[in-house]
Amino acid sequence: MNEVDLATTKVHELNAALHGVTATAGERSWNVLNPRGHHSIAAGLNAPLSVLVKGHVGYYCGGMNKEADVTITGNAGPGVGENIMSGLIRVKGNASQYAGASGHGGTLVIEGDAASRCGISMKGVDIVVGGNVGHMSAFMAQAGNLIVCGDAGHHLGDSIYEAHLFVRGSIDSLGADCIEKELRSEHIDVLERLLQIAGIKAQAKDFRRYGSARKLYNFHIDHAHSY
Repeated sequence: MNEVDLATTKVHELNAALHGVTATAGERSWNVLNPRGHHSIAAGLNAPLSVLVKGHVGYYCGGMNKEADVTITGNAGPGVGENIMSGLIRVKGNASQYAGASGHGGTLVIEGDAASRCGISMKGVDIVVGGNVGHMSAFMAQAGNLIVCGDAGHHLGDSIYEAHLFVRGSIDSLGADCIEKELRSEHIDVLERLLQIAGIKAQAKDFRRYGSARKLYNFHIDHAHSY
């Protein structure tokens, strides 16, 4: 196992070392000490690595992740897991705004709360939040699943496309074109699978599902007030 101390090593040096690992060569397990809120830690990974970041991180930790398994033992700043393509990112604490933004695949687990715009423009990523999410979460969410084990803020799923939203707690308000939908057996299967991955003990039947009413896909004068 490689151990890198960011008290004495620059973030770009850490990332260069991580980028040098390929699918067939290089040390797979890394411990990162003293992150101290630095930005872009473990961003742009492109190999099946296991990276444990021991502490709090700043902006864009794990951004553009491919294949790697990244765990953050503290809190994460804005944009954790931004544009994730595959792999798993786990935040043991809370996450700031736009966690998992534009994620195409993989899984983002936030064991605590997530701030505003969690899952904005998500394109296939699965996001599981153990606590609450802030306002405008899943704004323009196109594909994937957002699971909220706590409560959701105002305008959840505003202008949503075809992503699936699951909320166990209360919702301050739904955004434009977002409605409650039937929770069917196939959705129960998705919930159970993702909750198991997240390690969160919750009953899938306790969640409600939300998605697009599909009234804003094409402009219609009767819906002009919703645009």
